[in-house]
Amino acid sequence: MTAPQPAEIALVGAWIATGLGLGLVVWSWVGEKHAIRKLRFLDCGVVLLFGSILTRIITEERAMTMWDWAMLFVGPLFIAAALWRLGRTALPPPGRPD
Repeated sequence: MTAPQPAEIALVGAWIATGLGLGLVVWSWVGEKHAIRKLRFLDCGVVLLFGSILTRIITEERAMTMWDWAMLFVGPLFIAAALWRLGRTALPPPGRPD
């Protein structure tokens, strides 16, 4: 039995992150009723989904398609926007308990 290669480990981790991200997005749409928590679940799901997509694109050994190039440019923008919103909604405003 041979040891798994780093690219194989990254690919498995990317698929796990895809499942978790998709679960968080679906939960934000269907299960969560509080507006801020809904937004935070959605943002966490977006970060996991786009991060896993970028990981799978990088670990592939085939030529990149237009879709791959688009994801390489758009993915980091979505990740940055979601992380920015997560930072902005981390704590309630001063003087207002939530």
